[in-house]
Amino acid sequence: MNWNQIEGHWEQFKGKIQSHWGKLTDDDLDVIKGQRKELAGKIQARYGKAQEEAEKEIDTWLKHH
Repeated sequence: MNWNQIEGHWEQFKGKIQSHWGKLTDDDLDVIKGQRKELAGKIQARYGKAQEEAEKEIDTWLKHH
């Protein structure tokens, strides 16, 4: 799966993303609106991770969905 598919079907993937990154709120997901950089930024903020680490987590998640 690639990010364009996620972005195009954001409403369908919000629940899967929130179940994986449970600290993300509904408001966070509304702000993200399928934008990968926004997701990485929210992961950084909620989990105290570096940008590179957040990006790697997103890549790993993408491989499994």
